[in-house]
Amino acid sequence: MAPYMRLRQICLVAPQLAPVISDIAEIMGLAVCYRDGNVAKYGLENALLPVDTVLLEVVAPFKGGTTAGRFIEKTGGRGGYMAIFCCNDPDERGRNAGAMGVRTANVIDHAPYHGVQLHPRDCRAAFIEFNHTQGSDDILGPYPPAGPDWQKFIRKDVTQALTGVEMQSPDPEGLAEHWGKIIGVVPDGNAELKLPNATFRFVEGASEIMSALEFRVVDAARVLHAARAKGLAVAGNEFLLGGVTFRVS
Repeated sequence: MAPYMRLRQICLVAPQLAPVISDIAEIMGLAVCYRDGNVAKYGLENALLPVDTVLLEVVAPFKGGTTAGRFIEKTGGRGGYMAIFCCNDPDERGRNAGAMGVRTANVIDHAPYHGVQLHPRDCRAAFIEFNHTQGSDDILGPYPPAGPDWQKFIRKDVTQALTGVEMQSPDPEGLAEHWGKIIGVVPDGNAELKLPNATFRFVEGASEIMSALEFRVVDAARVLHAARAKGLAVAGNEFLLGGVTFRVS
């Protein structure tokens, strides 16, 4: 199988799913495709919404002592939780990361899906996960974490794509190089990692977090109006929701 690497999913974390999920759905014109009962063993509940072929997930802890709960406490709820990539060989990617001193935090094996999650402390800024679904290298093919028919829930009349992820750091070039080595993508001169379906941009900031998501939308003014109607503070072409800045163009 030829090597490949694509953004598959972005995971946000919130103290409760409501109203974050409904706000995202209504403002961005998206639909919930699945709620995965498998995350309950981690003390979490979740919901996923497809943004074209990238999944946007929100998780929330329903009991104390969870990794997600500690993340909220540590960050004050600011910053995305996980960047998830589909690739040809998650185990090999995990071994390569291990050779860099980046530990594997969790291995998920629910055939035909196999995922390797790396330790956020070693990744810096957020979790990284690599996964592969056996027998499906079609980006519109089966993806068990999003449910059996996630493709039917794709909506493009408001939001067309999730095009970029902004990562913030006091040392953006260093973080870009670190993530680039883990993911296997060489950063360009602008501290950017370009994947086939999204770009990770690394910018100056006080702490290391996943700070913003960038979306291509049909009508930015309509989306910003919907955000204001939900009581969100809109500045320019962006607003804060689910711990990250939503930026539309």
